[in-house]
Amino acid sequence: MRLVPYRKNRDEYFSFLTECTEPKACTILLCGPSKDILNEIDRNLADTMSVARNVFFDPSLVPGGGATEMAISVGLQAKARSGSVVGAEAWPFRAVAEAMEIIPRTLVQNSGGNAIRALTELRAKHANGEHSYGINGETGKVVDMKEYGLYESASVKVQTLKTAIEAARMLLRVDDVVQAVRKDREGGAGGGGGGAPPEEMMEG
Repeated sequence: MRLVPYRKNRDEYFSFLTECTEPKACTILLCGPSKDILNEIDRNLADTMSVARNVFFDPSLVPGGGATEMAISVGLQAKARSGSVVGAEAWPFRAVAEAMEIIPRTLVQNSGGNAIRALTELRAKHANGEHSYGINGETGKVVDMKEYGLYESASVKVQTLKTAIEAARMLLRVDDVVQAVRKDREGGAGGGGGGAPPEEMMEG
């Protein structure tokens, strides 16, 4: 027989089950000086546990610091200039390539660096095949993410790209529907006012 101890933490009492053999669950007790800070700690812990879960189920990692986004951008730009896609078909490649550069640009701007100089250097690195280079979020400099030690979950990155592309496709479809309705309305207004009269006029 074993006693279960309970201790007082601030104004509440908690029972602590420690040194369990083969536990199936555990509880993390968070403490903070205010409710806002405690909520922020809770969100950070939830994000951390989600990252750990993703890495556990899919251990694939990719370089962080905007390295993956810049590698995609350089690859799409090369595809658009290769001649295999011409005319309007090359526009989506260039549009997505420009959108991918927003991540490293934002990292440079938030750290107070020179965005134009850093992006030019980073773009040149990736054009030479050095795809592990990204932005140091503290200094805004271009560094090798392998030496810097910053990696991101590949599953999260893939899902982010899928969600962004699906959102863009959905907006384009909605835009097509709005244009179709607008054309119908313009055609009805420009038809010289012809059309069936209201039922009240016909009965009178």
